[in-house]
Amino acid sequence: MVTDTPNSESQLIPERHAQMDLFICDVSDAILKDVMAQMEHPFYSLSKKPETTIRRYENGNNWLEIIPSVKGLATIYDKDILIYCISQIMHKLKNNEPVSKRVRINTRDLLIFTNRGTAGKDYKALVEALERIRGTTISTNIRTGDEEQIDTFGLIESSSIRRKHGLDGRLLWCDVTLSDWVFNAIEAKEVLTLHRDYFRLRKPIERRVYELARKHCGQQPEFRIGLDKLHKKSGSQSPEKRFRQMIKHLVEHDHLPDYHVRYQSSDDMVIFINRDTMPKDKAPAPFRKPLVDPDIYPRAVEASGGWDKYILENAWQAYCVKNEITVRNPEAHFLDFCRKYHKTHGSA
Repeated sequence: MVTDTPNSESQLIPERHAQMDLFICDVSDAILKDVMAQMEHPFYSLSKKPETTIRRYENGNNWLEIIPSVKGLATIYDKDILIYCISQIMHKLKNNEPVSKRVRINTRDLLIFTNRGTAGKDYKALVEALERIRGTTISTNIRTGDEEQIDTFGLIESSSIRRKHGLDGRLLWCDVTLSDWVFNAIEAKEVLTLHRDYFRLRKPIERRVYELARKHCGQQPEFRIGLDKLHKKSGSQSPEKRFRQMIKHLVEHDHLPDYHVRYQSSDDMVIFINRDTMPKDKAPAPFRKPLVDPDIYPRAVEASGGWDKYILENAWQAYCVKNEITVRNPEAHFLDFCRKYHKTHGSA
């Protein structure tokens, strides 16, 4: 068992401040689970240069667009603000304190929390990050039968900044009002614990790869994924050849928090191996909802006679939890459930 990240001092940003437990709302899953669950599409930019091109992802009849403002798409570094807000709300929920969408941010605390500097340029960067987050808009459709609903929303609704008047003009605090979309995901406890070294990762792609490993591998012993699929999920704009080099760099230095990274050249496969450094889930395994690979959805809809894939998945998960079923082969079990669902309920 590896209990800490090896080779960290050479590959990670120095730890500027003492860290604490972190929580992150898996915002991509919060919406795409309901709309385009085939994969968790990235909608934070991995570039330090402003991205102003609309991103569009499609899955069958469903689509999702991420629309940046003229100042650019929210970046994976801007996401630190949401992580901080969500961490504050989770802390209050844990202590049974009242919570709301509006979060008061002490700007110095946020910079320390995210392992940033506290110079004037760092406060200026924080203001610019808030502007990009506020300006990024998500638009998506939800099809039910012969009806289509189109929703448009943002990551946050608004922000208000208090600045000290005078020569230094430093920020004192700001209020951030989260969107219903993000706040509902928090209340539903769609959160994941992050390793303290998340904010020490130097490269945007390393953060994104860690998020994907944390989401898909979780506390399983290992998770395997084809490099081409990982490349697509990451949202990297680099060519696949360059992305492969990035993965090999992670393999060589082995500095990704919580997971070893291995690359299998014979089948171009990336393997994440759990370091066993995460806090253990308190819920007993038999009562957890089973998870299924979203790639199975088209076959599930066909097997069920056309029923909506999310209705099927929710019914399957509820059935497994109610009957305390430990699923060994989720995809096969889910398809079998869909066939039985068709027999019992007929075609959609």
